[in-house]
Amino acid sequence: MYYLQRLKDLREDKDLQQIDIANLLNTTQPQYSRYETGERELPIRHLVTLANFYGVSADYILGRTNDKRLYK
Repeated sequence: MYYLQRLKDLREDKDLQQIDIANLLNTTQPQYSRYETGERELPIRHLVTLANFYGVSADYILGRTNDKRLYK
């Protein structure tokens, strides 16, 4: 699951803590931590929210491309 590292890297690049992203997703920090560690799969609704928040494509988060740009 390549996206696990992407989730962490995107968060850290913005100097955010897990609690910050958990709040964005309306979940708890322990639950978000489970997404980053792969204990739980990231729901699609959260994938979309994170892609919009970080300004990257969902494909980038999922590791399907190394191009961060959004598709138009």
